[in-house]
Amino acid sequence: MNISLQTEDKLNGVLTAVVEPADYQEGVKKSIKELKKTANIPGFRKGMVPEGLIRQKYGVSILAEEVNKVLQAKLYDYIKDNKVNMLGEPLPMADNDKVELKEGNTFTFKFEIAIAPEIPVELSKKDKLELYKVTVDDETVDKQVQMYRQRGGNYEKVDSYEDNDMLKGNIEELDEKGNVIEDGVKAEDVVMLPKYFKDEDQKKLFEKAKTNEVIKFNPSVAYNNSEAELSSFMKIDKEEVKNHTGEFQFAVNEITRYVPGPLNQDLFDQVFPGGEVTTAEQFKDKIKSQIEEQLNKDADYKFLVDLKKYLIEKAGDVKFPDEKLKKIMRANAKSDEEVEQYFDKNVEQLKWHLIKEQLVEMTKVKVDDQDVIEMAKEVTRMQFAQYGMISIPDQYLDDSVKEMLKKRETVDNLIDRCIEMKLSTAVKELVTVKEKKISQEEFNKLPFN
Repeated sequence: MNISLQTEDKLNGVLTAVVEPADYQEGVKKSIKELKKTANIPGFRKGMVPEGLIRQKYGVSILAEEVNKVLQAKLYDYIKDNKVNMLGEPLPMADNDKVELKEGNTFTFKFEIAIAPEIPVELSKKDKLELYKVTVDDETVDKQVQMYRQRGGNYEKVDSYEDNDMLKGNIEELDEKGNVIEDGVKAEDVVMLPKYFKDEDQKKLFEKAKTNEVIKFNPSVAYNNSEAELSSFMKIDKEEVKNHTGEFQFAVNEITRYVPGPLNQDLFDQVFPGGEVTTAEQFKDKIKSQIEEQLNKDADYKFLVDLKKYLIEKAGDVKFPDEKLKKIMRANAKSDEEVEQYFDKNVEQLKWHLIKEQLVEMTKVKVDDQDVIEMAKEVTRMQFAQYGMISIPDQYLDDSVKEMLKKRETVDNLIDRCIEMKLSTAVKELVTVKEKKISQEEFNKLPFN
């Protein structure tokens, strides 16, 4: 097969492929023989259908399949061997539809391609970038400690109400004079949490409430006339709520408080198995180290985000084959409007992709299977950490990673994350890095796009 590239300019080109009989004949013969074994045609036993009949009935479709197969393979070999930096896929030209497929003939196909622009990327110590060093304060550590204690806590009955306690008791509707309405709304074993009242004045009525105390309040005001909440509270239908907007009395029968678990060895071992943590001070130090480690990874990612912005701005105005790119995007878009809406954003992503390719070549960054596995483990740990689970059994971790690696798209994303992580490390050696200390609160407010 003869393939050639004609460039209209630096950004647009046409690939011409001449497919000769020698390129496809062997494949056609093989396909016909395979089909002859399985073809089910009335009047002939399986495997006994004449080859001529097979050619007559299926010849054109077999020829088309084989020509397309060798054409695609050779096109991509040519692109790879000649290092054609192409954007997207080759676009078949209209004349290809006029090619008459007939065995023994030579066929000529043409494809439009969009060629990637050259973007010079240079980095030296003259380039200065900030790397944030996030500090972790005691309050953040204490909140994390409290979260672990909450997981090991339990509910206890208490005599006096404090914020966040749960109250259980009986309610009775009152008239304007504060007397119980005999045929008014009444309900037993009503549960409520005053902390979540919408009205602060109603909430204050329950401060320091005690068991066996009777408190007068207005549920409609407390719940800001929410039909759903009032219906559940009064144990009546939503339609009836509007008829009961006055005061009620609540007889407190029970106050329940959730008490965090103790800060003891059981908790230390639960969060950090292995007995390495034996005191509350060590527990807090370990938690602080873990938070700092994660924040440092986030800071590395922020460094890469800033590097991306810096290099895109440094590259300046880069010309792309816009019209051809739009044609390529239309093949996968729902509409022309979608292409136009996201075109500028997609071009910026393309620009970064081309810059990143050069950075990888410049820094000699490589990713192997073990890197991908370790990244998959890290992603899994982060997912579980969101739910307060720090220590994950090795077997469970390995099983989760195996499931992740079964999906091609997931693997591609993991590879990309590995590349970016290694690039972040490698680029720091090329440029001048200025560390900047910042609080976690300030860091969380920084833009990451």
